[in-house]
Amino acid sequence: MSEDLSQLFVKIESIDYYLPKKIETIETLIKENPDWSIDEIKKKTGVHNRFISATNETALDLGSKAADKLFLKNDIRSEINALIFVTQSPDFVLPTSACIAQEKLGLSKSCMSFDVNQGCSGFIYGLAISSSLISAGLAKKVLLICADTYTKYIEKHDRTCRPIFSDGAAATLISKSKNSNIGPFELGTDGKGAMNLIVENSGARSSDKKDDFQKKKLFMNGSKVFMFSMNEVPKCVENLLIKSKKKISDIDLFVFHQASKVVMDNIIRRLNIPAGKVFCNYTDVGNTVSASIPIALKDAENKGIFKNNKLVMMVGFGVGYSWGATLMKWGGK
Repeated sequence: MSEDLSQLFVKIESIDYYLPKKIETIETLIKENPDWSIDEIKKKTGVHNRFISATNETALDLGSKAADKLFLKNDIRSEINALIFVTQSPDFVLPTSACIAQEKLGLSKSCMSFDVNQGCSGFIYGLAISSSLISAGLAKKVLLICADTYTKYIEKHDRTCRPIFSDGAAATLISKSKNSNIGPFELGTDGKGAMNLIVENSGARSSDKKDDFQKKKLFMNGSKVFMFSMNEVPKCVENLLIKSKKKISDIDLFVFHQASKVVMDNIIRRLNIPAGKVFCNYTDVGNTVSASIPIALKDAENKGIFKNNKLVMMVGFGVGYSWGATLMKWGGK
């Protein structure tokens, strides 16, 4: 997206998240797969803990629990005009998870509710949509829920996907601001990489083999996805810096999608970002897909890393291929 997008007068009011109770450590993986190298996994992924949803626990359940946690601090359900549910592991093909969540969370019937089928860039896309709705006067407060349960698509002995992906959900409240606190946005897509990160036979298009329809397994071409990240993410960051007339030195904190250690390390190296300016929590949380950025934001806040008016760059990228980035003044009015 090459044309300039004005900063939008919206802000993130609050964030909360929920992770499943079951935790799988790296030792669990090695015990079940003794031929895997624990040192090699640590070197590439950097992930030590992953959260696994229960058999009957879905993205809708996780997202609703994240929203309930958010409402415990400030129950403003009646003020929410829009609910956006970002997920690629919905309960059903139809109806949308957002419609079910609207009733489950006790939101008003006048609250527009819809799903966004987007992955690792989903939070940034959700922010862009939320900002647009508020700026257009269609909503005053938006509840953005990002939730995924990729582990339900991963086979036990999948060396590429299992050591990385984790289940989780985040709920973010977005509202009108007196100042320009979010934006501009840099968004992009390259659909020729769609088959390199995919759950086949998961929709209307299925293979000719009858038995394959039930085999809804996640496939990731790790080397192709890595090369995509190295090619597009640095350009996305550089384009956003140009668009916003900023330099890396002007950014107080970078929060990237928590893909894996090898991806994060190489992006930081390619952009020559000081390590102290990048927040990472993939070691303890894993790759939670669309929820990874808001979970990281909340963890950074809990650790006291944020101070009011810190300039934060958030960058999401992955399945699709899809990418997005934006700037945010943390704690603005």
